[in-house]
Amino acid sequence: MKLADEIRIAAPQDEVFAALNDADILRRSIPGCEQLEKLSDTQFTAVVRVKVGPVRARFKGEMTLSNLNPPHSYTLSGQGKGKAAGFARGEADIQLIAEGDATLLKYNVRGTVGGKLAQLGGRLIDSSARAFAKAFFEGFEKVMNGETEETGP
Repeated sequence: MKLADEIRIAAPQDEVFAALNDADILRRSIPGCEQLEKLSDTQFTAVVRVKVGPVRARFKGEMTLSNLNPPHSYTLSGQGKGKAAGFARGEADIQLIAEGDATLLKYNVRGTVGGKLAQLGGRLIDSSARAFAKAFFEGFEKVMNGETEETGP
């Protein structure tokens, strides 16, 4: 699965980069996120509840930041296991481009799934992944703009 898109955030580039590294902001932006803990400057653990078609799962996983080029870009890699639902692995290249007082956030995501999730079929997985990514970045934008307290589970 691959997807790419962009979103314009009404905040300066350095603030957006800092927010993308803030555990509380990320937790409030990730759909279904129950817990997100920052272990170090480049590592997080998370618990996220998701629904893909008929499969509901609670994934526990890790995220790592790499290729750090503050405040311009980084790569976010993650993997999680959802017991019987299977596993998910992914990587997102995030690029931030200053546009005056705003920032254009571009992302390219690659991912794979296994187990019950993989049995659902490519179209359902792709559409769910696109919806999840869109919900995250829209939620992130709302949190950055102070429009929402929680996206929650």
